[in-house]
Formats: sequence, C-alpha cells, structure tokens
Amino acid sequence: MVERRLTAPGIDFDRLRAELGLTAHFPPRVATEAAAVTDRCADERTDRRDLELVTVDPPGSMDLDQALRVVREGGGYLVHYAIADVAALVRPGGDLDEESRRRGETIYFPDGNVPLHPRVLSEGAGSLLPDEDRPAVLWTVHVDADGTVASAEVERATVRSRARLDYAGVSEAAATGTAHPSIAALPDFGATREAWSLGRGAVLLDLPDQDVVPNRDPKHARAWTLRLAPRTPADRWNAQVSLLVGMCAGTIMRKAGIGLFRTLPAAGPEAVDELARVADSLGAVWPDGATPGQFLAGLPADEPTTLALMSAGARLMRGAGYRAIEPGTPVDDADLVHAGVGGLYGHVTAPLRRLADRFATEVCLSVTAGRPVPDWVTESLPGLGKIMSGADSTAGTAARRSIDLAEAVVLSDQLGARFEATVLRDGNGKKAAEIFIAEPAIIAPCEPSPGAGRRCLVEVTQADPEAGTVGFAAL
Repeated sequence: MVERRLTAPGIDFDRLRAELGLTAHFPPRVATEAAAVTDRCADERTDRRDLELVTVDPPGSMDLDQALRVVREGGGYLVHYAIADVAALVRPGGDLDEESRRRGETIYFPDGNVPLHPRVLSEGAGSLLPDEDRPAVLWTVHVDADGTVASAEVERATVRSRARLDYAGVSEAAATGTAHPSIAALPDFGATREAWSLGRGAVLLDLPDQDVVPNRDPKHARAWTLRLAPRTPADRWNAQVSLLVGMCAGTIMRKAGIGLFRTLPAAGPEAVDELARVADSLGAVWPDGATPGQFLAGLPADEPTTLALMSAGARLMRGAGYRAIEPGTPVDDADLVHAGVGGLYGHVTAPLRRLADRFATEVCLSVTAGRPVPDWVTESLPGLGKIMSGADSTAGTAARRSIDLAEAVVLSDQLGARFEATVLRDGNGKKAAEIFIAEPAIIAPCEPSPGAGRRCLVEVTQADPEAGTVGFAAL
C-alpha cells in the first residue's frame, strides 16, 4: 500500500476567494463608518445587565451574535436570548448599509472568513463579548413542559455576557453536573424542543460534516488535513434555542402580515417513497405512524446504514428559499412554512453574519411595540430574498470548493491507495455512487456502485488539485 501523508501543504484558498470575487477588505469609507458606529436606539433600551447570560460558540469565535439563559420555570422553561442589535449600529442608506447588502452574509473558508461587516463592528462594538455592555435585542420566551411556546416578548435592551463558552465544554460540564447555572436546564430544554419539533414533522439530519483544519503535527505546521466536524450534544441543544426564537419571529410576522420568511416546501411523496425504499433495502424498520423525521431521529448513530439513510433523507430538504410578505398581500400559509423545522420561521438570530436578520428583527420589534415598521425595512423586504439566495449560493460554493480542493491536494500523492469506506448513496446510472471515508474525512464519487449502506474497500483513481476533483473505484 502506498505510504500515506494525508496532509495538504500550502493550500491556496486565496485563489478560491479571487475566483468568487470575495475580499475581506472593505472600502475606506465603509471601514471608517464601522469604526465610528454609535447606538442609534440608546433611548429605547431596558437595562437587563442583571441577566446572567453566556455565549456558546466554537472556540476562538469573536463575532458573537447570541447570548442565552435557559432556566426552569415551573414545569417548563424560561428562555432569555439576547441578539446583537446590528440595526442600531448600521445607519440605513449609509455606506456600511450598502456594502452589507452587496455581501449578504459572512462567507467561511478554512483559513478565515470574508465578513459581512468590518471586524471592528462584527468582532468588536457589535459582538456580545464577555464583560462588555452591549446593545441587544432581547427575546424572552416562556415554554411549557411539552415544548409549546406559552408566550414570547422582544425588546431592545442593554446586556452584559458573563462568560464565553464552547460546545465541547458545555457538553462536558452537563455530563459531569458542573454546567453554568445560566444553562443548567439547556440539555432538558433541547431534548424537549427536539421531541416537540419532530412531532410536528420536522426533520433533523445528522450527516457527517467535513472540516479542513490545520495539521496538528508540528513537523507539518503549514499543512492542512480533513477531519469530521466535532459534534457535541450542546450543538443540538443550542440550535433548539435559535430555532425556538426563529419560529417565534415567524409567528409574529405572520400575524402582522409583514416580514421575511425562510421557507422549505414539504417533501413530495416521491422523496418520502424513495427514503422508504432505501430503508426497506437496508432492513431498517419504519415504525407505524412515524414521520420521516421521527424515523431518521430513531436510527442507531453508529450503523453504516444510518449514514446512507441520512443521505437519502437529505433529499427531503430540497427547495429552501425566502418569501417576503407585505400587509394586504394574500398568501397561503403553506407557502411560508419551513417544513424542516415544522412551522413558520424567520432568520433573526445571526445579524452580525447574515443580512436578513437585521430586517426581520426590526419587523418583530415594531409589531410587538405597536408602531409602524420603518420605511427602510418595508422598502427593502421585497429584494432581500434575492440577495440572500445569492449569498447562500456563494457560501455553499465556497464551502464545497474548499473541501474539494483540500481532498484533491491531500490525495494527490495517494493514487492507488486503498481506504475503508461506507457507501452513502447508490449510483443511479446518471450519477456515481457516493462514499464516505472517516480518516481523512472524505466524501467522494465511486464507481462501480457497491450498494447504499455497505462497507467496502475503495482505491484512489483520481486526485487533481487544479480541478479540485477526486475519484475512487470500489474493489
């Protein structure tokens, strides 16, 4: 067998940024405006620095959009979720506003990001860094014991985060009974809301995510390798807080007849039938009455067939988009629903990194306060979907091409090398089968098709760093 290096020295991600027309640098006038931002809504704020909020993010993150507190309240939960108040810092119609509309969202690469806003704002004045007073939009949500929302309020507030935590640390602390008091109830809350969402038809996929990361070997300090993105229970728990607030926002906007919704049509019968066929072929039992989401959530985590079924389940999630509505415009609820979360949903929890959140949040603040939605919001809503769809497409391309390039460079001296793999997806005549290799973490096409859910031995047949392509043959 060929000796394996399994690292990629000196990958040029600048090349990808250039090809996509992306730069982390901002025009001087935009940078100047960002450095001088002030709180335009200071006189509207409630002082909520009494709340013991904490942030939970990947290690090293500086653009901290959210701070949370989840505690028990009777048989249910009280959730406080503070979101960076970007709308209070960005002047409508200014250079900073115009540049953020051009960018749409922060785009991530393995060696850094191309931010939506200059870092002096996204990692400084707007970020909910610990021990700093910050302008925020504070959501207060009361949740019943079964996961149902009893009430939700939103207001502008001044907050002060007490600690910056990460997912692995939160998971470990929960397992050892040493969780921060502000989130001691987060595990139970997360499980409760997951069950509630699945009961409403939500689909929670658990496919392996690839990360291109610096090699830990000091002899190859400038090299990169591919690993599975770390998955912790805290990732799921924290996601449920964000989904909760996004669904509250969707409900508020729908009742008011104005806003921007993240949408996903319900899966058609063909996609559900396809998942059922794959399940049957792999001997997986679909319980009577279970929704596709409940079936997928009940699969054993470590079985190779589960990876194949999750891959098939991803086809249930096609057609995501955005839909703006304005007062007086008739619209069917079915056109606004996000089937993946099982209800109405709006992006409001990541305004430092995503443009749409600034506008949807302002709708919610205005509606709940009983005042008209500002003109700068209503005038922008119709065009936001196109901006966000374009930015999402660019972000997806950046992520996919970064991984493709890393895979090709890592395997460039491995032609003929053999790896153990799991088949994620069977070939269908038009497309090759898709395999998953755990070490290094690679998802790639393979011919011939060994059959979904099977473990097999594969051989590297192609690795072209220039084209960013790899290929395998099943043995």
